[in-house]
Amino acid sequence: MRKRWTRIGGAFAAIGIISATEAQAADGQAKATPDRPNIIFILADDLGYGDLSCYGSRFVKTPNIDNLARTGTSFTQSYAGSGISSPSRCALMTGKNTGKTTIRDNQCTAGGIRGVKVSPAGDTTYIRRANLLPSDTTVATVLSAAGYRTCLVNKWHLDGYDPMAAPNHRGFHEFYGWTISTVESNSPYYYPYYRFHGDSLIHIDANAHDAHVRHNTDISTDDALAFIDRNRERPFFLYLAYDAPHEPYVIDDTSWYDDRSDWTMNTKRYASLITHMDKAIGRLLSHLDSIGLRENTMVIFASDNGAAVQAPLKELGCNAGFNGRKGMLYEGGIRVPFIVNQPGKVPVQKLDNIIYFPDVMPTLAALAGGEASLPQGIDGMNILPLFYGRQVDTDNRLLYWEFPGKQRAARRGDWKCVTVKKNKPLELYNLKDDPGERHNLAAEHPDMVERFDREMKAMHHPSPNWPLEGETLPAGGL
Repeated sequence: MRKRWTRIGGAFAAIGIISATEAQAADGQAKATPDRPNIIFILADDLGYGDLSCYGSRFVKTPNIDNLARTGTSFTQSYAGSGISSPSRCALMTGKNTGKTTIRDNQCTAGGIRGVKVSPAGDTTYIRRANLLPSDTTVATVLSAAGYRTCLVNKWHLDGYDPMAAPNHRGFHEFYGWTISTVESNSPYYYPYYRFHGDSLIHIDANAHDAHVRHNTDISTDDALAFIDRNRERPFFLYLAYDAPHEPYVIDDTSWYDDRSDWTMNTKRYASLITHMDKAIGRLLSHLDSIGLRENTMVIFASDNGAAVQAPLKELGCNAGFNGRKGMLYEGGIRVPFIVNQPGKVPVQKLDNIIYFPDVMPTLAALAGGEASLPQGIDGMNILPLFYGRQVDTDNRLLYWEFPGKQRAARRGDWKCVTVKKNKPLELYNLKDDPGERHNLAAEHPDMVERFDREMKAMHHPSPNWPLEGETLPAGGL
């Protein structure tokens, strides 16, 4: 067995155990090529569709992300897996929509594990959360089977309160970041003192006693670069899930916007979190260039959902004029940026094909040659041809989202059916003519609404963590 060790306070602890067989297999992998590239998936947290310059922002400076879009492919009709973090990331990782994923909301109404939640103001409440199960196949599981070294840096949010549901127990070889129970009970969000390396909790000594020395965006980028350097001679999948710009908006350097006397400090910090993340992404891309991996690496950038209610929504136009925001299944809550870049392989193009997070698993499996490991029953499709300038029909299918018993939405082609309030009638919008969802056409097209209703009900699978009145749960749960 091969172990790796790290300093924790004055002692040392193992942060990962690699079997001899695994190490030999990983070491023997051929280096990534342009046709079978390394994969870096960068996920922002609560970044609105309109928060990037390349997606129309007139305020926030994002030159490095803009350059990814300018020299690659950007999608104008990309959708997150949900309107909030945990279910969106679950859809991303499992290829399933929230009608059948294990995690369908940040909190569950039954089952799960009870744990503490601390608000930004320091208030403590007890809630229940579901966690990703051993039976859930993740993107990392599929890519690991295809010979890729896999790593998650920073935010997972799929462990509930179960330490054995951390990413290194759900398909990832390596994990450097935080889990729900740790961040909610022990550690400041952006200048953390605690951080996991595998199963071991380490200390960021520079941030002891609430010191603001090492920002989590920089810590995460350092972890990502170290992983890349260790694995430059074999194909790797890096899932780099930043916290920015999730609230609370804590960053000491606001120099990019200090001259904006018309902005509140909340607005300056929100914009700075985004620009600081953009700077970190620039550092990562420069490093790939410096070690000769850029052409052998596909970089994808997205956000997990729309901007939050705490964001300067009106002041900065975070959600680009779309209706709604984080926590809602209107466009402002689920339409997100999606950018793909690989020099020499991915062409410069802006596409209006309709795609969403469940598509990521089958697409990356096709890229890595791992289709044989795909699980049954996923809801996504392989959209890899789109990345290379070829067409595939993504629009004539049903995309589905739900917050069980509270909200549900579906889209096919130009039409979207949605309700964001419990027991309220479904609304119908033609997004081609009305992307802002301002004109409800349900009364004019009752047959279409009825069809959507039937199809959405068929998409919903009962869950023991979100049981609905009158439902019969399947034997053994999900």
